[in-house]
Amino acid sequence: MAISRFPASHSLRRRYGESGAAALPPASGPVPHPPKNPTLQRGLPVYSLLGVKITPGTIPQLNREISRLVARSRPGIILSANVHGLNFCRRLPWLAAFYNQADIVYVDGAGIVLGARLLGYKFPPRTTMDDWGWSAARHLARRGHSLYLLGNPPGVAAKAAFKLREHAPGLQVLGSHHGFFRKSGPEHDTVIDEINRLEPDILMVGLGMPLEQQWIMENHTRVRARVFWEVGSAFQLWAGAIPQCPRWLGNLGLNWLFRLLLEPRRLANRYLWGNTVFLAEILKARWQQKTAEPEVSIPHS
Repeated sequence: MAISRFPASHSLRRRYGESGAAALPPASGPVPHPPKNPTLQRGLPVYSLLGVKITPGTIPQLNREISRLVARSRPGIILSANVHGLNFCRRLPWLAAFYNQADIVYVDGAGIVLGARLLGYKFPPRTTMDDWGWSAARHLARRGHSLYLLGNPPGVAAKAAFKLREHAPGLQVLGSHHGFFRKSGPEHDTVIDEINRLEPDILMVGLGMPLEQQWIMENHTRVRARVFWEVGSAFQLWAGAIPQCPRWLGNLGLNWLFRLLLEPRRLANRYLWGNTVFLAEILKARWQQKTAEPEVSIPHS
């Protein structure tokens, strides 16, 4: 999905650099890859794409998995897989390790579906937050799961919460907070204290990649939420703060082209160079394949 960015004056950019990756910590030790023939208990098949865990599924399957994670005793982690994210995983071993330890890594980009197909995988269609967000809201309302929205520019999360409740009457959105807060010190502690006071079932985090993954990784043991869901700029989509890709263009897998046309200077490197690098890695992996069959495990019924 599209990722919101912080303005140049924001302290996070000064701390982490333009890409958000300059000061991120390296992984300690080798990156754990998904094991051979893994299974997500009663859930989704698990694939390894360029050494990164992927758990593709349909929207109904993903909704059921959210409820399963809410019901269990330990925190659940939901991450998105797109070309931008997998390119980051190549450069940041700690991020690849975090993906491989997540519970759900859903397919968020047409590039992932194409790359999987070139390697012999059969993935269902990609799942973008444009579509899944509204379906998830209805599902969470039916199941009585509560939400807290954290991230995106000031005012956006609150408006997104209003839109979600309007779409799914009965949805419990316990609170929201923008993403422009210091990620350490008293201000950070205050944000966490508010979330802990409300104890939402699901905390949606939209701080931009890879900051949101790092924040979840560093704070999920401090925060009283059952599921941590990385959502990128989804709040802006739901709030109507950024244009939504026309459905016909999205059906062709060209969401990235729509975003590129809107913001060519900012996104040219991400999409034109990034997509080329990803495709080169996929073709390299295909060349190195020793068998035609992908490694995949189908969950037990």
